[in-house]
Formats: sequence, C-alpha cells, structure tokens
Amino acid sequence: MPQSLTSDDGRLIGNAYVEIVPGEPDYERWAAESVTEEEAERRRSRWLAENDELEREFLAFKAEQD
Repeated sequence: MPQSLTSDDGRLIGNAYVEIVPGEPDYERWAAESVTEEEAERRRSRWLAENDELEREFLAFKAEQD
C-alpha cells in the first residue's frame, strides 16, 4: 500500500509502497486493488510490447522541444 513519510512540521520526506498482510489496518481496502507478481509482470510485458506508437509520439514531442 502507498505510504508517505512527513517531518514534524508536515513537509513531505518521501513516498513509498509498503507490504501489508491480512489483519493489518486497511488490508481489506487495498486487497481489492492488488495484483499478483505474475499479473504485474504480464502488464509490464504488454506495455513494453504495445507502447511503440506512444513512444513515437513522445520522441516526436521531445524533438519539437529541443
């Protein structure tokens, strides 16, 4: 689940993801949105295989900015 660390005066120190297990507060809420490691890998693989058009658009945009 996402977790932020702040200083005593409220400034953001950092953001991270932490692992939680059944029985911990918020477990039920976050479990509904979770994916397995295998599903996460399938998503990464699909993104790498299917992002050619997006990458071309980004490179064209970047070239215009230079």
